[in-house]
Amino acid sequence: MKAIVYDRYGSPDVLKLEDIEKPVPNEDEVLVRVRAGGLNPYDWHFMRGLPYPMRPLIGLGKPRKRTILGSDMAGRVEAVGETVTRFQPGDNVFAEVGVGGCAEYVAVAEAKLGSIAADVSYEQAAAVPMAAQTALVGLRDLENVQSGQKVLINGASGGVGTFAVQIAVALGAEVTGVCSGRNAELVRSIGAAHVIDYTQDDFTRGTARYDVILDCVGNHSLSACRRVLTPNG
Repeated sequence: MKAIVYDRYGSPDVLKLEDIEKPVPNEDEVLVRVRAGGLNPYDWHFMRGLPYPMRPLIGLGKPRKRTILGSDMAGRVEAVGETVTRFQPGDNVFAEVGVGGCAEYVAVAEAKLGSIAADVSYEQAAAVPMAAQTALVGLRDLENVQSGQKVLINGASGGVGTFAVQIAVALGAEVTGVCSGRNAELVRSIGAAHVIDYTQDDFTRGTARYDVILDCVGNHSLSACRRVLTPNG
């Protein structure tokens, strides 16, 4: 099969399209014919080998092994392992795979896969896993956002941010999105009750207080963000 791989750190110039061996699924895995791959900042960090503290895990001077780019993917089931029960050949699926999404085929554990709804394209599904899961875990699992709470999303027009706005609204929160003015209408259209244009105003200097802040950007200090949290925020 063909795959986009890299065996050294650097700019996108390190990426190569190569013919490599097609994976064989284990008994609990599904072989997926990839139709679309999703890229995230995660992929950029691994390709560049940055930040440096991650190097002991992935290789100091270069990656320990040739790596296939692509953290997210969507496609059609080609074959299933002996113990797989949820999927069968022909099913449309998507998943966060970490590596391997930019290849013609990828073997994925059954537990990681989700089914694609009939009205969702492969491209749309491939854009979901890592970004949506990050937003969901942050808001629902870690912060337990409740109906009526005030939630601010910093970076509301980005990949994680757009999912975060919609998830927070679905949980019943009153959402304020921070983005540039040109993306304000987008953020309102997905449910934000209020929008702050960061090119005009600094939310950490405002008078509003929030129960939860999900910071997708990291352009303000923790102490600055703490100033606009409620006492229990």
